[in-house]
Amino acid sequence: MERENQFIGQSGAFLDSVERASRAAPMRRPVLVVGERGTGKELIAERLHRLSERWGEPLITMNCAALPETLIEAELFGHEAGAFTGATQARAGRFEEADRGTLFLDELGTLSMAAQERLLRAVEYGEVTRIGSSRPLNVDVRIVAATNEDLPKLAEQGRFRADLLDRLSFEVITLPPLRVREGDIEVLADYFGRRMAAEIGWEDWPGYAEHVARQMEDHPWPGNVRELRNVVERAVYRWEDWRAPIGHIQFDPFDSPWKPASTPRIDPPQTSRDTPQTLPDQRLDDVDDLRGAVEAHERAIVEQALGKHRWNQRQTAKALGLSYDQLRHCIKKHGLMEEKSD
Repeated sequence: MERENQFIGQSGAFLDSVERASRAAPMRRPVLVVGERGTGKELIAERLHRLSERWGEPLITMNCAALPETLIEAELFGHEAGAFTGATQARAGRFEEADRGTLFLDELGTLSMAAQERLLRAVEYGEVTRIGSSRPLNVDVRIVAATNEDLPKLAEQGRFRADLLDRLSFEVITLPPLRVREGDIEVLADYFGRRMAAEIGWEDWPGYAEHVARQMEDHPWPGNVRELRNVVERAVYRWEDWRAPIGHIQFDPFDSPWKPASTPRIDPPQTSRDTPQTLPDQRLDDVDDLRGAVEAHERAIVEQALGKHRWNQRQTAKALGLSYDQLRHCIKKHGLMEEKSD
């Protein structure tokens, strides 16, 4: 498992997790890595392997959620020829492939109860038995498992074996989501942006317009670092002028006026110009200065629209339903830098 990504970040929560992984790496015992999607669980698994005495041996990865339940046990433990329909020849499982090395089990919480039972025996006794065979094989495998599930809760509900959880959780490394990694959004966005700019041949890195940087800081990043990388790289390659700071960013790549509806749509009530409208994330209970809040809202809308239309003021005015003079007044009133001329 090779990764082109590096550990990028400076927040205390992030560095603490990396340090814990570094300390656990030399141990021969299992490690459980917990975190939301896109937080870097695979990178932690690779660090645990590379900093261990097993670094020169195989690092084998298996995504437990990527296979149907009927094939998971065959993938993990292997099978003999004729063990089931389609098994024309014997095949070693992931445990055998990882012998003397590390086996990384991603999406551990999706394992069936039958696979969990066999995994428990492999962890406890170091023995695996191929499907269709009665002869156990001894293996020396260090297990690193990852999940975004609450495994203790699943164990309480009877959906995950508590005894297996006990054996896999010698050390538990919980990775912080990007939204709580103070200062890391700016660092990561700059890193991914510069790398993409170099990839597409830009002569220099212009950075981000102030409103784009602010939008990235305010975004909740449900997909964490993986989502941030996609958003940044998409924004860079779509931006046509490398001399100007990137002025538009799209968080949802599926957002389009022509997006097909999978279910019948119910149109919202019609609003008039006299009906107040709010952004989805606006916190009305925190507003103590109505005029200031309205001004800030107006500035954000104009700033975003200018970036989207690459500071073409006539196109921006048309998109906002304003006259050219009205838009010019807004730009002047809010002190927005005119980064592009018509």
